[in-house]
Amino acid sequence: MANTDFSAQYSDDGFWRKTKTYAKAAGKGVLEQALKMYYSAIDPDTPRWAKATIYGALGYFISPIDAIPDLLPVVGYTDDLGVLIAAAAAVAAHIKDEHVQKARQTLAQWFKD
Repeated sequence: MANTDFSAQYSDDGFWRKTKTYAKAAGKGVLEQALKMYYSAIDPDTPRWAKATIYGALGYFISPIDAIPDLLPVVGYTDDLGVLIAAAAAVAAHIKDEHVQKARQTLAQWFKD
């Protein structure tokens, strides 16, 4: 069976590089989920188990090896979104309004029309 622990794939530099480089391709929906969880993970109030879940999902997001290659048009990020949504549901109680607002502010800066 394949290793499904992607937390080792996570790094802050890798996260920011991927989100900034592929922001338009990934789309706001994927990035909002990723950013909300990122801001939750760096919050000292978030428990270790939730951080581990978040870092695993973010590791999958930034990993070049995943179920559907990210370079495929339209469907490339659907698996990433699914993993991010599942992880967000598992740690929802630890995603604060301030994390959501910070994610939206970051997206507003990146997607200025």
